[in-house]
Amino acid sequence: MTVKTGDKLPEASLIRLGASGPEEVSISSLTAGRKVVIFAVPGAFTPTCHSAHVPSFIRTKDGFDAKGVDEIICISVNDPFVMTAWGEATGASAAGLSMLADPASSFTKAIGMDFDAPPVGLMARSKRYAMVVEDGVITALNEEASPGECEISAGEALLESV
Repeated sequence: MTVKTGDKLPEASLIRLGASGPEEVSISSLTAGRKVVIFAVPGAFTPTCHSAHVPSFIRTKDGFDAKGVDEIICISVNDPFVMTAWGEATGASAAGLSMLADPASSFTKAIGMDFDAPPVGLMARSKRYAMVVEDGVITALNEEASPGECEISAGEALLESV
């Protein structure tokens, strides 16, 4: 079942590359008592994700900060090494975005946002979406109709919902 506005996020762990290597971080620790933006992409370095989705959140970071957002998190079904390299390549890390990996697609599946696209080699990947989460509860959710689109899940569109 796909999550919707008003739902509490399920508990799950994501992975980031810390000073000592890969480390798990729980969704609940990221969202408890905080206003967080989470956006997800089908894959790091894929065309729309790389040239449109991540840049839209870099452009709108100051606007989200002004509206009290504590953190902007990008999630992809990739490993933490790829997410770190992608954050560096796009400038997302330098801009203050958190690049987190969901390597087994466990969070993605738990919220009902997984899909397969065998012809292009994408298995158990995330649909493209963006959400605002306040204290673990989804207060806005923008899901694209197709993984190749980046309109309602772009930073500019979500910023209007905050």
